[in-house]
Amino acid sequence: MDAIPTRAAYLSEPAYRTPLERTLRMLLLCVVVAITFFANNRLIAPDIMESRNLITAREMVEKGNYLIPTMNDKLRLEKPPLPTWVAASIESVSPGDVALQRAAAGLMGVLLVVFFYLFALKVMRIDPLLPTLILCTCYNFVLMGRTASWDIYCHAFMTGSIYFSARALTERGHKLWAFFWAGLLMGLSILSKGPVSLFALYLPFIIAMLLCVPMTMRGKWLGLSLMIVMAVGVGCWWYAYVHMVRGDELAAMAAQETGSWMGRNVRPWWYYWSFFLETGIWAVMLITSIIMIGFHYRPWRRREYLVPLVWMLAALVLLSCMPEKKTRYLLPVIIPASMLMGQLVQEWRSAFSKKYVPMVEKVSFRLNCWLLALAVAALPVAGWIFLSSRGLMPVWQLVLFGIFFLLVAVGLGISAVRLRPGNMVWLVAILFCVAEIFALPKVMPLINNPEMKSISATATMPELKGLPFYAPDDEELRIEMVYAARRSIHQIDLSDTASLRRRLPAVVLTHGGTAEKVPAAFLQTVDTVHVGTYDDNRRPKGTRRYSPRFIYNVTVLREKQ
Repeated sequence: MDAIPTRAAYLSEPAYRTPLERTLRMLLLCVVVAITFFANNRLIAPDIMESRNLITAREMVEKGNYLIPTMNDKLRLEKPPLPTWVAASIESVSPGDVALQRAAAGLMGVLLVVFFYLFALKVMRIDPLLPTLILCTCYNFVLMGRTASWDIYCHAFMTGSIYFSARALTERGHKLWAFFWAGLLMGLSILSKGPVSLFALYLPFIIAMLLCVPMTMRGKWLGLSLMIVMAVGVGCWWYAYVHMVRGDELAAMAAQETGSWMGRNVRPWWYYWSFFLETGIWAVMLITSIIMIGFHYRPWRRREYLVPLVWMLAALVLLSCMPEKKTRYLLPVIIPASMLMGQLVQEWRSAFSKKYVPMVEKVSFRLNCWLLALAVAALPVAGWIFLSSRGLMPVWQLVLFGIFFLLVAVGLGISAVRLRPGNMVWLVAILFCVAEIFALPKVMPLINNPEMKSISATATMPELKGLPFYAPDDEELRIEMVYAARRSIHQIDLSDTASLRRRLPAVVLTHGGTAEKVPAAFLQTVDTVHVGTYDDNRRPKGTRRYSPRFIYNVTVLREKQ
């Protein structure tokens, strides 16, 4: 078979009439993608996942341990190093540049979008623009594409592997080139975050293909073998190297990670019941898509029509089977979900182009469009409550935003009346672009801590240059503090005065006064200089995430002259 066939009406949309229209569509899509991943990407303080990656990258550059990574001077074998190598290359050129690190993750988001677009065009044979716009306006995807973490790397490479696998498995011929690229990209995904994406994204795709697509492996076994060899060779060579040089540590890490998956952040199997909320503004449409695509399926349709739906549900079931659950793990579900929603938009466009439009089509579309219009129309009210009334946004700016939001709401209402599903998607994309460029900086004071006094200030203090940093070993040391300090912070027993004296001069970090952790008799025998009190809480005071664990007094201890 040539590829997954769907209705020919999909490719007869007006958007395909002229080269100028196609060029304009691509340019607009490029603008949306650029804004999605790169606009104002330095505003949010690094979180724990970013801190771990960037600390490891920093120590790679400082100590040259590219093959055996460390984090805070301890072995960091839990995650493969490919994303950290990228971060280390950036760190060597522009140290501490969070925006540039996130831009690298954004480029991986762009790569994922490219493969997603090609999958929709070449494999699903639907207009790829609309599902791609939907993907770029899904909350979970936007968030992961704007943070320097491992997830976007492994899923971007695996999406490419899925695209080439689909072409290799469904098109005629040996397709050795497609199997080669599928294996290479799968290996890069494994080298980015182990088998996570293989389990959460590729396996559900294969399940969907086996259930929905008639395939034959005649003449493809050589290509499949090539794909497996490439994936294992590229993805596992680092594990083999570490096993040879640090076998015991690797085994201990594997046991620890297995225990963590089974015993950390354990949630019930139904924890992901609200998965549709991870799409953000498209939550209602995802539910509609699940119902409507099932409703539209008829025996005269090819089973390939159900690939996105089965793929999404299979990913959701597999993720639900794992004891450890986090909402950010749902990114593999968002990818086929966006394809599914794009498929529904195509169904609406096809149905509305006919003389007789079934009532269920009109009702389902108008319900979604009017709900979006109401949500957008309520944004000026939210802006007044959360921003202007708190002095975070001048009234004249709120008026301008309000006019824009109301125009978008009116546009959505017109789209509902005139049955224009494509316009609905474009209006939401424009809304996101304006919000990410102009509204995001205004919202940041609600998210970031305006009173943050970061310990990063100590990194440039001449009097602290070359001094080791220590924290109490009986308290949790947040890894974000290590990242902010831009140096290793070792935990020791501060009450062991003999050991502490051998380490002088040193910098001591304590939540309270130094005397609470260091014996008073010892403090009388050394010089103490209080450098300052630092608050690295990312969230403002009064929120549930504001914690004393991020507040430290920094004190220098020296032998008396």
